[in-house]
Amino acid sequence: MAYNFDQLHDRLNSDAIKWKYYDADVLPLWVADMDFQAPPAVIDALHRRVDAGIFGYPQEDPQLSQVVASRMAERYGWQIQPEDVLLAPGVVVGFNWVCHALAEPGEAVLIQPPVYPPFFGAPGNAGLVRQEAPLSIKPDGSYAIDFDAFERSIDANTRVFILCNPHNPVGRVFTPAELQRLAQICLDHNVWICSDEIHADLVFQGHPHTPIASLSPEIAHHTATLIAPSKTYNIPGLGCSFIIAQNPEIRNRLRSHQQGLVGHVNLLGQVGALAAYQHGDEWLAAMLAYLEANRDYLCTTVQQYMPEINMACPEGTYLAWLDCRQAGLAPNPYEFFLKEAKVALNDGSQFGTQGDGFVRLNFGCPRATLTEALERMYTALARRRPASAE
Repeated sequence: MAYNFDQLHDRLNSDAIKWKYYDADVLPLWVADMDFQAPPAVIDALHRRVDAGIFGYPQEDPQLSQVVASRMAERYGWQIQPEDVLLAPGVVVGFNWVCHALAEPGEAVLIQPPVYPPFFGAPGNAGLVRQEAPLSIKPDGSYAIDFDAFERSIDANTRVFILCNPHNPVGRVFTPAELQRLAQICLDHNVWICSDEIHADLVFQGHPHTPIASLSPEIAHHTATLIAPSKTYNIPGLGCSFIIAQNPEIRNRLRSHQQGLVGHVNLLGQVGALAAYQHGDEWLAAMLAYLEANRDYLCTTVQQYMPEINMACPEGTYLAWLDCRQAGLAPNPYEFFLKEAKVALNDGSQFGTQGDGFVRLNFGCPRATLTEALERMYTALARRRPASAE
């Protein structure tokens, strides 16, 4: 089946925060929401449910846990059981839920900035202390883990490590060797691992995703893994995610902290998730090829026409992390591109102090949208260059 990812959709009247937050003359390439229609199978399944016309309280569909277990085995060689899978109304809810369940007030949660902004608030939401072990940046703009610094960041109070892999915003897909070393440090210090793997399906050629819990039974025993169809199939508004925990203790702790706080997944979220996982992979393969071409176009354009900006091509996700620190953009790159180019990106400072001078760009959009945004950005940069630099 052919899919038209070049099709432009009018999202100004779609109640999408991505397109409604800024003025109509601003091109939004910020929040992680793609401008592609969901797979036809998802749309059809939702239509059938809506046409039934009854929207009572749903029972958790037992097919979902089975489909998740089968998917982990088929895509990653990770053997889990359906009973290892819990439903959650979102991944952000999920890692907040894990923090409440696996740590006591006053204990600490470790994160690796620059990282997805809600990571910063999760420890405090549970009465915990936030600790940071920043990723290190290389001259080419790519990122690596400083394992010695990571281990030094752990102390007697550290109880949970929240991993982001594939990493948002830096685009790394960590290798099995990197994950093994991270996991071993956590095991040595009796630290639970909460692995946000929401972008697991969105990886490019040469960079396969490895669930950290798939590395060994011992690591799995200490890990809660968060996944969702939301980014993969562009259905974040349906609010359906999963926590995979092979350790019954983790599952029991999560259930005991759920009562009255963590709601069930809504009816349409379950319907959409099941249809996506059962019938959406042909669409996913086509979409990934389109995203990879967008990524390559973006990397080439930045390198050729925006020499002031440094970026490494993402290994996964549809998010690019642009280092504008040498460009001297005032008052900051986010404000510069918003005002001078009418392009809305994410302000890097929201991802931690390590993001100062950076912006995050969402290339999950039709090529025409990406092209126009890059042309606006290039033109804004060109206007401030000396004539001799052209």
